Amino acid sequence: AKLAKKLSKSHKPMLVACDLRRPAAVDQLRVLAGQAGVAFFGPEAGESDVVALSQRALAYAASHLIDVLIFDTAGRLAVDEEMMAELDRMKAALAPHEILLVVDAMSGQEALNVAEAFNKRLGVTGVVLSKLDGDARGGAALAVLAATGVPVKFAGVGEGLDAIEQFDPRRMAERIMGMGDMAGLVEKIKEAATETDVQQMAQSFKKQRFTMDDLLAQFAQVEKMGPLDKVMEMLPGAVTSKMKDLPPEALDDKRLLRMKAIIQSMTKAERRDPAIIKGSRRRRIAQGSGTTVQMVNQLLKQFEQMSELWKRFGKMGKKRGLIGRLGGMFRR
Repeated sequence: AKLAKKLSKSHKPMLVACDLRRPAAVDQLRVLAGQAGVAFFGPEAGESDVVALSQRALAYAASHLIDVLIFDTAGRLAVDEEMMAELDRMKAALAPHEILLVVDAMSGQEALNVAEAFNKRLGVTGVVLSKLDGDARGGAALAVLAATGVPVKFAGVGEGLDAIEQFDPRRMAERIMGMGDMAGLVEKIKEAATETDVQQMAQSFKKQRFTMDDLLAQFAQVEKMGPLDKVMEMLPGAVTSKMKDLPPEALDDKRLLRMKAIIQSMTKAERRDPAIIKGSRRRRIAQGSGTTVQMVNQLLKQFEQMSELWKRFGKMGKKRGLIGRLGGMFRR
């Protein structure tokens, strides 16, 4: 489902439920397909022949302009001859362009054994590493590549349907060495920020004035990047080690929502000039946002700090000609 959602940006994929052995596997995939917003094809009542099911899915795809089919086969051990033979028949009937083996990144040596056996039997074209967001740092990737010569193509980095990324060996090496994933972080920032956001930022730099609307836009971009704790994992170890002293609520996504609610409870005049927000206004904003006056005070203090930084960046940008380049940053 993660792979289908990723491909749906430029293709029309369909998930085909070929795991007819595990209870509720078909229903689970149907639900995930719905959440991913992609097409789904499953077995008829009592159907047990996955090859016949696969061929019906091919015919359905041809008549519905579906250009990518992902056949979700049952998880299995390489020693299970009956189930491996099932894969042999599917390969002969479908002539697939890709045969991807999903390997648990935390499985260690077992990943190597499974990959060797599957590759020898089927000729695997690529590997997908799952659970790469766990304690494992990618040792399975090195083991699989050494054993098979087959490339790791994708990596699962979380439970959400968006938590899949194209595998990059250089970034994986940096992650293993505790250097973080700065390239991945930059990608997330680019995905979160639209060209309109960049133009608005450039205008704010020119005016050297930071407003609550600018801060609200920053919160929205951070929210698009995903869970804060996952974003922090992409920073170098030296940076994250310094953040260990932060209170747990500092990286709480709910806190971000509360900060947004506080800004959204302000009037237009208050957003433009937070200096006018005194005692009675603070109580009204806290009540309107369902927070406390203390949280409103914390946000106003945070705003003052960011406003000062904004002015410094604006002055530096004018001196070094950086502001004019911001607008073209996402058009290259």
